[in-house]
Amino acid sequence: MKVALAQLNYIPGDIAYNRAKIISAVNHAQSQSADLIVFSELAITGYPPLDLLQRTDLINESLAAANEIATHCTGIAAIVGGPSLNTGDYGKSIHNSAFFMHDGQIRAVINKILLPTYDVFDENRYFEPGTTFRTVELKGERIAITICEDIWDEQPFGDRGVCRLYGVTPLDELIKEKPSLIINIAANPFSHNRIKIREEIFIKNAVEYKTPLISVNQTGGYTDLIFDGSSMLIDADGTLLEKLAFCKEDIRITEIPTAGMNRNKYSCPALFPGDMIGYIHRALVAGISDFFAKSGLKKAVVGLSGGIDSAVVLALATEALGTDNTLAVLMPSVYSTEHSVKDAIKMTEDLKVPHKIVSIEEARQVFVKTLKPFFGDRVPDVTEENIQARLRAVILMAFANKFGYMVLNTSNKSEAATGYGTLYGDMIGGLSVLGDIYKTEVYRLAREINSEREIIPVRIITKAPSAELRPGQLDTDSLPPYDQLDPVLYRYIDLERSPRQIIDEGFDPDLVEKVAKLVRTSEFKRRQSPPVLRVSSKSFGSGRRIPLIAKYH
Repeated sequence: MKVALAQLNYIPGDIAYNRAKIISAVNHAQSQSADLIVFSELAITGYPPLDLLQRTDLINESLAAANEIATHCTGIAAIVGGPSLNTGDYGKSIHNSAFFMHDGQIRAVINKILLPTYDVFDENRYFEPGTTFRTVELKGERIAITICEDIWDEQPFGDRGVCRLYGVTPLDELIKEKPSLIINIAANPFSHNRIKIREEIFIKNAVEYKTPLISVNQTGGYTDLIFDGSSMLIDADGTLLEKLAFCKEDIRITEIPTAGMNRNKYSCPALFPGDMIGYIHRALVAGISDFFAKSGLKKAVVGLSGGIDSAVVLALATEALGTDNTLAVLMPSVYSTEHSVKDAIKMTEDLKVPHKIVSIEEARQVFVKTLKPFFGDRVPDVTEENIQARLRAVILMAFANKFGYMVLNTSNKSEAATGYGTLYGDMIGGLSVLGDIYKTEVYRLAREINSEREIIPVRIITKAPSAELRPGQLDTDSLPPYDQLDPVLYRYIDLERSPRQIIDEGFDPDLVEKVAKLVRTSEFKRRQSPPVLRVSSKSFGSGRRIPLIAKYH
């Protein structure tokens, strides 16, 4: 059987766009003599559609699109994800479904059984879970169709264990019908510390059930989420035969392996590596690119300080949007070092990115003078530092408003976690590019960006980090060194361990308690931050919901 894996980039809510893209792929696969084409979870609506699913007009349009797509499935079958109506007399009004289309009609509707309600997922809010286990038949072969979590069993790989129902997975039931192929349609967002586990789970299922397995994922950026694609075909013995492009659209027609088939006809790609920094780089570029394209935006403005965070964001923005669509604005003050300004200018000239220099010094002095009658002889402190950050935000927003740019935020995850940023200052922007990247990872990312040629000046990478808001300032004046800070943050935020557990691992108690307190008291800042491009399994935003007012450890 020849099967086309259709890994596409959709727009949530744009049913007409998604429908046309799906039909075009069906026609292409049909012209290549494919017997079946497989699309991802909720392909018709795009994933995640969120509360758009509560609009009856969108559901009706989606159902009409499903029926229209089916009319194009003559001489080829298709599996397409989309919402379907719950015909029962209880529960929510729709299911998360896979439509099996053949001979111009929808022949079967398979409903998702295990609805995720963790991290960024909240499918129980919208869907009624399915209760029926069934396979479909094509060309004399039985096919088990599953939707995302219906195939997952994480218990051997992590502590969540969320994907079993009454001690079994839906696949345990489907396999009783002896299918010759397992197909999983999914919407799996990229997570650099989870993607290898995902691959292992698919391989484990193919081996356990002794059946070839196909997984089809969508690709592209969807506000904060980035879907990596990486759709795959796995043989019954666990051999990875095909893997589609990472963070790119791809349609690949392949043949389902049979006993004794020559594997030389497959690409047999390698598994994901241990070091994912190159993939993080590509994912962030895809996230920026799609955020702008799907929002109808074209141009980005970056406040370039001569520090590593803004340099990395500028490099990623120019790669995603092009140099003509990226503007760097340098906003020095009396505290800005000469080498920082020179490094920033050198980077813009090497990249051929247009730049503007707008000094904030005169405005800073005006503010100091204006507030002097009220502040009296009080010693300058963080108040004056924050004024500088907010002046820079005003300038960036002025450029954005006047010329139609979107401000890209340059704060990293270490800063966001500890509150080391100025609300309405350096925390502004329409999109946070590095908000899920710890500071130590930012340095690794910078070196990855420079792996083929120097894009970020080496001095930016090697100098001690500083906000340059007062004479001789260093980040370590306010924070522990990042090589000490980030391991604690990772355990406290990503692994959700308590301070006591972290201390028991051998970390300094004073350090752990200080870091935990900084994280707890900074939640109000993060709540007002721009959306963060998610590249880990626990980013700030919809996947981490902490009360603003709470008492916890």
